[in-house]
Amino acid sequence: MKAISTILLLMISNISMTFAWYGHLKLQEMKVITNWPLIGVILFSWVIALAEYSCQIPANRIGFAGNGGPFTLMQLKVIQEVITLVIFTLFSVVFFRGQVLQWNHFAAFLCLILAVYFVFMK
Repeated sequence: MKAISTILLLMISNISMTFAWYGHLKLQEMKVITNWPLIGVILFSWVIALAEYSCQIPANRIGFAGNGGPFTLMQLKVIQEVITLVIFTLFSVVFFRGQVLQWNHFAAFLCLILAVYFVFMK
């Protein structure tokens, strides 16, 4: 159960962080925040990032083997990176329709799958 909770919290945190980091670009493209000063965009992103931290920190605490969780620190980091890139890929393809996945992106994903395999290998 701790593994599932950790992964779900990491997914929620990465969705929030992706919107905090890149959502303002889409909002600017949609002319929602075109005239906002940079400090306004930063503060807006920080509010969204608060949701990310509210999920990321508990995910790491729940999932870390040192706290009774199922994952080593290295495993947690690799899981988080894979989730981040999957979420970002979906975000960029769905919200920024001009982004196209190419063969090198799939090659990189294969490398990530191998990274997960190796980090969990005994």
